[in-house]
Amino acid sequence: MTNEECIGRYERYLADEKKASKNTLSSYLRDIRQFGDFLTGSGCDYVTAEEEDLNAYIDHLREVGKSVATVSRNIASLKNFYVWMKLQGYVDANPTGQLVPDKATHKLPSVLTAQEVDLLLAQPECTDRKGYRDRAMLELLYATGIRVSELIGLDVSDLNLAAGIINCRGRDKVRTIPLYPKAVKALKDYVDFIRPEMIAVPGERALFVNVSGERMSRQGFWKIVKSYQQKAGIEKDITPHTLRHSFATHLLENGADLHSIQEMLGHADISSTQIYSQLVKRQLKDIYNKAHPRA
Repeated sequence: MTNEECIGRYERYLADEKKASKNTLSSYLRDIRQFGDFLTGSGCDYVTAEEEDLNAYIDHLREVGKSVATVSRNIASLKNFYVWMKLQGYVDANPTGQLVPDKATHKLPSVLTAQEVDLLLAQPECTDRKGYRDRAMLELLYATGIRVSELIGLDVSDLNLAAGIINCRGRDKVRTIPLYPKAVKALKDYVDFIRPEMIAVPGERALFVNVSGERMSRQGFWKIVKSYQQKAGIEKDITPHTLRHSFATHLLENGADLHSIQEMLGHADISSTQIYSQLVKRQLKDIYNKAHPRA
């Protein structure tokens, strides 16, 4: 069933059975359609979307500066929509169970320490094709802080390993992001020796492919990250977006300016980037409270 078919049936349900007002109907459908637009190109739809897709979407709303009220309304809309989807038998499980509306302020993102990042990136073993590919994907994600949708949307032509950069096609424009040497090496090993053996057809453009030789999906990469989190024994709940948050926080901790980080992340508004300043300040306060003898 297509997204539009889902929307049509849900609209009839709201209008005929729930007797929703025009304003309520318009609000719910707008939120659901925007989520559908977010899913476009990721290889999934309303029926196949999973918990990580919902989490990624809510993170996206916060990241682009949506208000607490807007984020909370979207969460409510999605929860109601998926309750209906499950009652109709369109989905086996409700993927919105972990979504919690914001209270009064945006929650600060969860990030990994530098040591935890090192531990996570060390998990893929370069003994087979999958290990080389996974190492390249994780190194690239932490090196650049790009979104998961941007990662899986990369084509081979977006790489310039000789110059140590990638060209990332974001929602508004193409941005050029540098790569550190370990990421360049991991990508070069994968592109030169592994990817040619993995692609299904010689003309495949996708940089990262699955075991079938086709473009990696958002869900596929989410499962890869989860498997390495478990293998590393890291107790924090890690999603692909965690590496994006960690990238920005670690750059800021080590002296990068907010405007440079904003450019690399592809934030339209500097206010979206300033959340990492709050996170660094909170971490410094925690360190102070633990370390100062009179704290």
